[in-house]
Parts: sequence; C-alpha cells; structure tokens
Amino acid sequence: MIYLDYNATTPLCDAAREAMLPYLGRGYGNPSSIHAAGREARVAIDDARDKLAGFLRVKPHEIIFTSGGTESCNLAVLGLARIRSSHAAHIISAKTEHHAVLNAVEHLEKHENIEVTWLNVARDGIVDVDQLANSIRPDTRLVSIMAANNETGVIQPIREISQICRGQGILLHTDMVQAFGKMDVDLSPVDAASFAAHKFYGPKGAGFLFLRSGLTIQPIMFGGAHENERRPGTENVAAIAGMAAAAEWTLRDREREQERQAELRDDLWTRIFKNVPDAKQNGQNAPRLANTLNMSLLGLDSEMLLIALDLEGVCASSGSACMVGSVVASHVLLAMGLPIERARSAVRFSVGKWTTPDEIKAAGDAVGKIVDRLHTRTSAYAVA
Repeated sequence: MIYLDYNATTPLCDAAREAMLPYLGRGYGNPSSIHAAGREARVAIDDARDKLAGFLRVKPHEIIFTSGGTESCNLAVLGLARIRSSHAAHIISAKTEHHAVLNAVEHLEKHENIEVTWLNVARDGIVDVDQLANSIRPDTRLVSIMAANNETGVIQPIREISQICRGQGILLHTDMVQAFGKMDVDLSPVDAASFAAHKFYGPKGAGFLFLRSGLTIQPIMFGGAHENERRPGTENVAAIAGMAAAAEWTLRDREREQERQAELRDDLWTRIFKNVPDAKQNGQNAPRLANTLNMSLLGLDSEMLLIALDLEGVCASSGSACMVGSVVASHVLLAMGLPIERARSAVRFSVGKWTTPDEIKAAGDAVGKIVDRLHTRTSAYAVA
C-alpha cells in the first residue's frame, strides 16, 4: 500500500505510542481524583500541557484539551461568538473553511440570529483581505480564518489578517489543524487556535484549543469543572500524553523534513503532468504546505479515480476526510472560482514522514496507467 493521504490522518509515531502505554495499563487513575492513582494521571496531563505550551511559546493555562480539531474549532467559534449574546453580533469567516468551522458558523447564522459575512477567495485560494477590512462593523465579534487549507494546502496571510482585526479590536480564531508540524506556528497574532493530534503523528481523539490569557469563552458542553471550567469531561490521559510526545517528535526535524516532502510533492506532480499533460494543479500560485498536491484530471470523475487508485494500492483523497466517505465537488475549489468539472475531477495527494521516492514513482506511474485506461473506456462508450 502507498499511503498518500497524510492530511486525512497520520500514522501513530513510536514516541506517541510509548508515551501512551503506561496510561493504558497501570496508570488508569482519574486525573480528577485526589488519591495517588489520580495524582499520577494529573501529572501526565500537566506535563503534556507544559510541553505543548513550551513548543508554542504560550502559557500552560492557555491550552484547553479537547477531543480533536472539530471540537476545538466548535469551542472557539461557538464559545467566543456567544459571549455577550444579548447584544447584536456579526462574524466573518471564509467560504473555504473546513466544515468544523463552516458548519459551526452556519449554525450561528441560522439558529442564533448572528449575522455572517462570508469572505471570497481569489483563484489561488487566498482570502480577500480588502473584503475583510471593509466587512468589519461595530458589532463584529469574531473572525475565523484557517491557517492552511486541508484540501489545497494554501497558506493564508494570518499576520496581515491579524493586523486588521487588532486594529478594530476584533477577536481572531484560526484553524491550525493542518499547520502544526508543517510550517512555523506563531500564535502571537491570534486569540484562539485549534489543533488535532492525529494530524501530527499522534492519536485520534485528542486535540487542544489555544485561548489567549484573559479571554472568556462560553462552554459548549456541561457537566464538570475540568479544564478550568472551559471544557467538561474526564481527560483522555493516554491520548494527551501521546499528543505531547508526537508534537515533540514532529518538531525535531521539521524544516529538513518539509524540504524533503516538498521535493516529493513536486516530483509527483512532474511525473503526473508528464503522463497527463492536461492535468491542472489547484492553488499552485499561492504559498502552500510542502506536503500537499491538489490537482484535477479533467474529464474524469474524482470517485472513479479514487477507486481506481485504491485498486492500484494508492491511498489518496478528493478533499476533506470528514464527510463520511462521500465524494462531492469540493466547496473549496468551487469557492476559488474553478469550474464544476474541474472541482469534480480533483484528487488530493498528501505526503508525510514515511513517504519514499520509490512510492512517488509508483504513484505517478499508477495515475498515468489509470488515466489511459479510463480515457480509453470513456472513448469506447462514446463511440458505442
């Protein structure tokens, strides 16, 4: 199997697995208990919080542990938007956001009478910063713009966006789920940021929200005083310990590894384009994550391509992995102004730590073989 879907999830690294094992065995205490077993679990959580805060150059109490990126995004968007809910409110977000933000904002718009401005993006996927500046109103409460897109890898100008928001006293949340371990993560320009462990070789079911010190957030769940009364529920001790270990492991050689992954990504594109000259890269003119290649094979259907790739032993995606197996035209590519035919023929390849040059060669050859076969079949049907 050739796994080229690292943006969907990453394999668990050995460092994370080893950090988790003690808390899947003897370290089973509830971290809220005051006895020795509970204190042992609490120490593991405190150590993980301190480590993550150190990596991100923030304060430990600014880290809120969650069940993953989706909950982190929901907590930020809903929790910050609902503060002072008796007042009129306005939120700004982009049409290319992950559904964890997109659907949370849509819920506020439809059910809680919060007005929303949806920012357009250019054909390269970069948000319209001028539209953002012109959309701010006296009642604007929150702006939520992702740092790096999960489908295209396009990196947004968060520092420029922050300058606009801070100049008007507006809170800024950013979805950094795809960013951690792939680019320099600087939290100084933002007020809140969301992360997920399984995107950087940690376990699924663990994540965290950075919330700047001094900010108030309204919980979106109830039932306990955990996480300083911001997120109730017994913490997933093993997963949190694994997440911190995975973060340390990922950051150890980040710059060198991203250079290697960029070479692999570009080599894959070169091989595919050589075999399929009418292939189109999506978002290629914008700053992008080093590991992400989003391309359209015109005239072919994404679902058909993914099935054919799977039969050749290549794991890829058509975009977000959070749509329960559905393959639909990407809302991200459509928001970029690409034709529906191009959006429906898009495939995302995302490489990672264990991707090899031989796998890239085999994947490029597989795409060429599949396209030749599908085009031949399509032509035969047309003649018939």
